[in-house]
Amino acid sequence: MKIKTYLIWPAFAFIAMGCSNNSTADLAGPLPVGNISYARDIKPIIDSNCLECHKNPPENFAPMPLTTYEFVKDAIVNRPLIDRISRQQGAEGMMPNGGTRLPQSSINLIALWKAQGLQP
Repeated sequence: MKIKTYLIWPAFAFIAMGCSNNSTADLAGPLPVGNISYARDIKPIIDSNCLECHKNPPENFAPMPLTTYEFVKDAIVNRPLIDRISRQQGAEGMMPNGGTRLPQSSINLIALWKAQGLQP
């Protein structure tokens, strides 16, 4: 039986190329409308991505806890929290340390929370 390569080749080429996009713009997602709050919007991000090390007391050489609104606010106002989570994957000092960079939508949300005045 002779295989019709002209039908197989396009399908194979499509699968072999896969999905590729060097832009992170599509990963950002829309920002919420209205005021961002720590309790509703920011705490879940911190809890699921930072508390492995930034618990109270901190572990794994983390310099401070991020377990409360006050601690997170201080880390944004007086420490480079936004800079550290904004670094590219694998960059020195990127947080979470040894983990995967936060989605850009989470980073944008934290930055917007700061711009809106860090509401509890």
